[in-house]
Amino acid sequence: MDERQEALPEGEKASGEGLPTKEQVLEALKVVYDPEIPVNIVDLGLVYDVEIHENGVVDLTMTLTAIGCPAQDMVKADAEMAVMRLPGVQGVNVEFVWTPPWTPARMTEEGKRMMRMFGFNV
Repeated sequence: MDERQEALPEGEKASGEGLPTKEQVLEALKVVYDPEIPVNIVDLGLVYDVEIHENGVVDLTMTLTAIGCPAQDMVKADAEMAVMRLPGVQGVNVEFVWTPPWTPARMTEEGKRMMRMFGFNV
């Protein structure tokens, strides 16, 4: 049985009692890091979309900095655990996509600042 249900429009708060908002999910994901880059996956620009369903399932669409990244399973597990800690979340689906490809231009200003602190030229 597919747990996915119709998602809420982008930016709209979940109407179900106790469900997290998209902003809360993104904040929770800031504890997840690419093991080779000292910046969280949100500020790196790796999270492309968050959909929160009324049944408490959260769908994440994200990418990695490179296709075939050996840390894919670890990043997926860390993202699932981070989101599952939020009240009302019953499940997490992580889908990795490669289009559009990730580039440093997808990073937030905070992510770029952190990269510069570690000596990266971004």
